[in-house]
Order: sequence, then structure tokens, then C-alpha cells
Amino acid sequence: MNYPGYSIPCSKKSFSDLINEYRVHAATRKMQDAAYDHLTLLGIAYESGFNSQSSFNRIFKQITGKSPQEYKNELKKQSPSYNLGSSTRLAPLILRAETSQNWSPEKLNRNLMFRNYFKIAWRNLKRNKGYAAINITGLAVGIAVCMMIFIIIQYQTSFDNFHTKKDRIYRVLTEYYHAETGTVSYGKDVAFPIPKGLKAEFPQIEQVAPIFASQNDHLFILDENGSPKKVFKEQRGLFITSPAFFKVFDFPLLAGSYESLSEPNNVFLTKETAEKYFGDWKLAMGKTIKIQVGGYMFEHGNDVVKVSGVLDNIPANSDFQLKVVVSYGTGFTGDYLAQNTDWDGTVIDYGCYILMPPNTSVTNFNQQLKAFSQRVESSTNRDSHIIQPLNDVHYDTQVGNYSNQTISKSLLNVLWLIAAFILLIACVNFINLSTAQAVNLAKEVGVRKVLGSTRLQLQMQFLTETFLIVISAMVITVAVTVLVLPYVGGLLELSLSFNIFGNPAIIIFLLSLIVIVTALAGFYPSIVLSRFNPINALKSKLSAAPGGGISLRRGLVVFQFVIAQALIIGTFIIVRQMDYFMNQPLGFDKEAVINAPFRVDSVSMSKMEYVKNRLMALNNFKSVTFSSNTPIENGNDTWSSLKFDHAQKEAGFKAITKFADEHYLRTYKLKLIAGRDLKQSNFTQEFLVNESLVKSLGIKNPEDILNKQISIWNGQINCPVVGVVKDFNDRSFRDRVAPLLISTNITMYTQAGIKLATSNFPSTVQSVKAIWEQTFPDMVFDYKFLDEKIGNFYKQENQLSQLYKIFSAIAILLSCLGLYGLASFMAMQRVKEVGIRKVLGASAGSIVYLFSKEFIVLIGIAFAIATPIAWYYMHQWLQDYVYRINISWWIFAAGGLVAVIIALATISFKAVKAAVANPVKSLRSE
Repeated sequence: MNYPGYSIPCSKKSFSDLINEYRVHAATRKMQDAAYDHLTLLGIAYESGFNSQSSFNRIFKQITGKSPQEYKNELKKQSPSYNLGSSTRLAPLILRAETSQNWSPEKLNRNLMFRNYFKIAWRNLKRNKGYAAINITGLAVGIAVCMMIFIIIQYQTSFDNFHTKKDRIYRVLTEYYHAETGTVSYGKDVAFPIPKGLKAEFPQIEQVAPIFASQNDHLFILDENGSPKKVFKEQRGLFITSPAFFKVFDFPLLAGSYESLSEPNNVFLTKETAEKYFGDWKLAMGKTIKIQVGGYMFEHGNDVVKVSGVLDNIPANSDFQLKVVVSYGTGFTGDYLAQNTDWDGTVIDYGCYILMPPNTSVTNFNQQLKAFSQRVESSTNRDSHIIQPLNDVHYDTQVGNYSNQTISKSLLNVLWLIAAFILLIACVNFINLSTAQAVNLAKEVGVRKVLGSTRLQLQMQFLTETFLIVISAMVITVAVTVLVLPYVGGLLELSLSFNIFGNPAIIIFLLSLIVIVTALAGFYPSIVLSRFNPINALKSKLSAAPGGGISLRRGLVVFQFVIAQALIIGTFIIVRQMDYFMNQPLGFDKEAVINAPFRVDSVSMSKMEYVKNRLMALNNFKSVTFSSNTPIENGNDTWSSLKFDHAQKEAGFKAITKFADEHYLRTYKLKLIAGRDLKQSNFTQEFLVNESLVKSLGIKNPEDILNKQISIWNGQINCPVVGVVKDFNDRSFRDRVAPLLISTNITMYTQAGIKLATSNFPSTVQSVKAIWEQTFPDMVFDYKFLDEKIGNFYKQENQLSQLYKIFSAIAILLSCLGLYGLASFMAMQRVKEVGIRKVLGASAGSIVYLFSKEFIVLIGIAFAIATPIAWYYMHQWLQDYVYRINISWWIFAAGGLVAVIIALATISFKAVKAAVANPVKSLRSE
């Protein structure tokens, strides 16, 4: 095939080679065509049929001898003599190589010996199919658990690792000081002037990237006349930022220029979003979109923006799940922010990332940053700022991030520990089952020793057998992982994949597991079986070190049940805590309440009363309220400093401020303990407060705060207190009830809370939707149930609970296999004892008891060890929650009882089989 300016020699080529040459040819044409100048090299690669930048660069250079960038640069020089020629030099290919016959007899014997090991091992496994099946199943389950935990941890630790400057990226955190408790907490939100102030104060900072993450945004695709023809709602994914953000982070462009974000009213779409909006991402360039940003009144604007770039799809393992990126300076980030000088207040989801020089001392910079905060903030504000490395962001469960996906490092360590323990349990099973087969293999070992086999050769034989079992288990592990991983990923809401050939770490991990499991599981049995005395073995007088051997096996069973019972007890406690979360009275009514977010502007404000009246006319309808927040939120609250009763200084604490109409208390059934409810008003004229705010002010009697003045927002709002609300949980159970202010202000309402009757619920919701869409035709009716929203606060705990249940079941399953192995061993060791007892008149029940009592003792010892361990770690876990259960004694008793029942059910099979066996068969050799 010939290309303009160069030729490629013809030779035998595969179909794949021809396709790649065609794709390179298409790419070179597009590089020379001015119509494709708006595309980046990655965009041209996608357009030419390549799937990734790495394969494009590699194949392009293989065929042309130059990288795409080199080729494009030389095109710009317009050199007429430019010639792309791939090297025609071929590496010599040896079709047949003669091997010199330098084998010594020792090497030949060694090779034959290894072949013999595998042959005999294979025959042994075929002869003992039941033993092999149990061992392979146990190891496969244990290794599969390790494999899936490894994939989960690898995914969780990969977040935002693909950024080339990741070691120099930091985010700015606000350090909140709580005077009433003397403690500090941290938030990702900062004051509006912070980015500009950092750039001016610290010239060593290379890049400062402000970022605002909006929510509940409407986007209208406009036709040629500027009229909306499609409307989309993005709950999350719309970000407002500057070009500096893309100088800090690596999110490649398919088309356009990063610098276009330096001008207002420009927007980037990701490839996926552009295809959703326009069908083809290449058609998005230059199109106009009308954006209605959600949030509070000051954030709103009907901004018409032009698509100036298309980003490649964002990887799932990034905490920046961008969909729409609006240029900084658009809407409220323009003149409004330029004039804002409030250094004390923070704004929800308004943050800042910075790029620092190499080898920055975080400690020294944080000291400078705190000093800077004290200079620019008011004298009464004791909050400050610090920076946090990017590699800590995904693990900060307290502060959170823009993806709402965090996981603590302690939880990752727990997962590693569970993986190690379950793998150890599987290896212990193998040891117990292998040693239980000792009697069956005794004569074989005796014959081998008589014929001259050494202990090392016998150990190699048994290790080879173990290796075959591990390899077989590994094959099953791969199949189980492929089948089960999508379920686990769905349960945890993670994009997990098992790409054994595209992920070298998985191959290394699997090979490491093969070596470790073979060594752990095969070492002890190989020693035990190879040390048999050949004379005793051939005379069937086997003695497998009754003292130390059985004690070790008993210890291994105790170890298994310590882990299993600790997991069972931990699962019981987690489930009880989750039940406590979901069933504990919150202080308000959450049942049959739906919340519908909306965008407040002059049009929607004028229609609120109309919507309310139409909804009230519906059957099965109870009440509706418009507000800024539901009674309970999880990180979406507005905190305000306040002055009480005309004081000169601010109070030493901050309060959550919620804006709601006069129907708020009635809809959510909040209780007044003093004063009255709010009167109808479109603006802030009076306050309701909760008991916690009264106590924080040092007032004992709630009646004493009535008619006293409270001032917030630097005196912009100054109103009397008209009522005191009984405390209710305004945040998740991780936090104490915070001081709270409630007041009317129609410009701050961002959602409707609709209380419905439980009868004919679906039809009532449809009626509400019809009224909503008729009244607000430009808004998508998107609602959530309040109880589901509260349940999402504890999503990670729910997922942890499910994982613990699975791990507990697996640990019990594997432990029962271990019990079966020990019961089998003891049954074979005591077969003559059982025969004698039966001849002397022992009943089947007494023999079952004889076997069972020893195992009950072992489980009792395991219970005694597991109980304090489980109590300690679950007590530590519960400390993360202000509201938590007490760990009752019956939880431990229930865990122990479950273990005993399962163990008895496991060993009863072997015990009953031994009890009903004919004693003549066991005694006839005597």
C-alpha cells in the first residue's frame, strides 16, 4: 500500500497489519487537511479508528518511523523532501535451531524425576477425587476472595493516579474552629476571595485553580433560532473552572483548546456528554447551549454558552466526574465574584486546587497559610486554611470530595486483613485434609522409603501434588472472579474489571498467590507425610506424632473459628447499628415525603403559590413546603456566624441556617417547645431556633430567648427569635445535633418537600408530576424520597454490612471444611477404639458425643479468644458515630451459638458414619 510521500514494502501481512496501515494513512491525511485543524492528535486518533492514544503512537511509529507529533511538526515546516519510510531491516528469524546434546545423565534424571512427580501427583488426585475436590474448592474460594479484594483495593488506590503532576497537587481546606467544644473540623469549601488571594500572596504557587461544582442544572440545546429543542438535567457533573485547572490535572482534549476557557461563556463537554446531547461528539463543536445553573439565587443565570472543546471521557477512577465544564467568569463567577470580599463565609462546593513547586514543605506552607488567614479574616473569626495532598483526598471520609466516593485507609487495611485471614483459613483446611489422608498414604510412603526415596524427594512429591491442586484452584478462581466480580462491583457501585492480560499487577498477584499458597498449604503436610517410619507404615502401625501433630491441627481449627466468630460478631454489630440508623426516631416525619429540587428565579417565585394551591387540591395530598434544605442533610448545609442580642462580638460557634416557608414545620412534623411558628413572608423577618442553639448561648429556659435579636451575615440579616424547635437530627448520626436557625426567604428556596398519603401513592406522584411540568415546562421533575435520601447517608455502611455477611459466610464455609478434615483424621485414628467401644456396648449416641465434645471445646476456646478481639475493633468502629448502639452480651452469645450449631452440623456426618460402622470390619485384622 502506498501513501503520499512514502511507500511501504509489500510482504506477507496479517489482516490486522493492513487495517493498521489503513488507519495510519487516514490519520496522515487528516493531519494534512486544514478541515481537521481543530482536532488534537488524540481526536484525530479516535476519528481514524484507534481506541487509545498509546496504541496510536506505537503503531504510527512502527509504520512511519516517526511519532505523530514529529510528523505533524514536520508537516508545519512544509518540507517538500519529507519522506516517511519505515525501516526495512528485518530481524533475523531462526526457523530451526539445532540444540547441542550437552545433557548430562544427572540433568536427564532430574528432568525425568520432575515429570514423574507430576505424573504420580496426577494419579493420586484422580484416585482421591473427593479429597481433591474439597481441597480445590476450599483453595479456590479463598483465592477468589483474595483476588476480588485485591481488585477492589487496586481500584480504590488508583484514584487520580494518572495525573503526571499528582505529587505536587494540593487542595485548600477550611479549618473550622468550634469554640464551644474546643475542636476543629475540616471542609473542602472555601471563601470566594481565596483563589485570587492565594495567587497574589504566594507567588511560588505555579497554578491556582478555583472550581465550583454545581448541582441540579438544566441544559437546553438550542435550534437555529435560539429556541430550546432538547432539555437535559444534570444532577451532578457541571463544573465551573479556569484553564489553570487543566494545567494542574491531565484530562485530554479531543477537540478545541484549553485556553478558550479563559473567556466567559465557553463550555467543554466530555465525549460521552456531547454524544448524549448531539448524537455525535464531532457535531458539538461551535454549538450553543443555554445553561440554568442550580443552587441559590446568587448562583443563577440564564447563560448561553458555546461549545469550545470536547474532552475525552473521564476515567471512572477519578474524583472529578466532569460532564460539563463552564469557563470561569460565566454567570455568577464573573462580576459577582470579582466584587465579593467576604473572607469569613464559605460556599458549598466552591473549592480551590493548587500546583506547588517540587519538594514543597507542606508544614511550612500551612503555617504561612494560617498566618495569611488571620490577616484577611475578621478578628472574631478563628477559622483558617491548610493544604491537603491530592493522594489523601480519596481517603478523607470526613471532608469528602466532588464524586462522593471516599474510603478510609483503615477500611482498606481491614479488607487486606480479611483477605489474608480467609486465605490462611483455606490453607489450614488443606493442611487438615492432607494430614487426614496420612493413613491412606502411609503404605505408599513406606514402600517408597524401602525402595530408596529420600525425605526431600517425598517432600517434593507432596509439594508437586499441592502445586497441581493450587493450579486447579487458580483456574476455578479466574472463572469465579469473572462471574462474581460484576455482582460485587454492582454492590459497591464500583467500575471493577478483571483484565488479566491488560493488568500486569493481576498476573503478578496470581503468581505470588500460587507460590505463597503452595508453600503455606504444602509445607507442613509434606514434612508430616515424609517422616513416617517405613516399618510402622507397612505394618499399619502409623503414628503421626499424636501429641504435637494433633495439637497443631487443633490449634489450626481454633485459629479458623477465631476468625469466623469474630466476623460473625462484627456482622451482627454492623447490622444492628444499621437498623439503629434506619429505625431511630429522627425528630421529624420522613415517611411518604418526596423532595423535588428546582431552580428559583423570578418566574418560579411568582408561581410557587399557584403550584401549592393546585397540589393542595389533589386527593391523598397532605402538605407542601418550599425550602433550601430538608431537615436532615449530609454536607449541604449553610453555616453562619451570629451575634446575639446586639452583642459586639460574634458568638463562639456557628449555626446551620435553613430557609423555609411557613409550612415547613407542619410538613415535616417538627415540634415547637416555645413561642410560635413563622409567619408567611417572602423575606427574612424572624427566626426559629433549636434547643441546641439555646444551650450553646448558655440559656437554660427556651422562653428566655424569645424576642431576642440574632444577626447573621455581617449584620445583613437581623431578626428576632419567635420560636424554639425541639432538637431533631439535622445531620447523619456521625454528628451531634448542631445549633440551627430557620427563617423565610423565597430567594433561597431550592426544593419542594411534598407530603403524600400512603394510599394510591403511584397515581398521586403522577398527578404531582403533571402539575409540576405544566407549571414549570422548562424544569425536569426529578424527585427523591426523603427516607431513601437519608439511607444514602449510610451507603458505605450498608455496603460494608453486605461485604461482612459475605465474608462471614465464606469464613464459616472454609472453617467447616477444616472441621471436616479434622473429624476425618480423628475418625481414621480412632477407628479401632470406636469398634472396641461398640463391642463393649456403647451406643451410637455416645460415640457421636465422644467426637463432638472435643470440637465443642475447640470452638469454646475460639469463642473465648474471638470475643475480646471483636469487642475491641467494633467498639473502635462505633466511635465514629455520635449516636450508636451499646454492644450487648447477647450479640457475642448469638455469634458463639451460630458457630456451635454450624460446627455440629458439619461434624455430625463423620461422627454418625463412625458410630454406625460395623465393628467387625475395624477389628478383624486383630
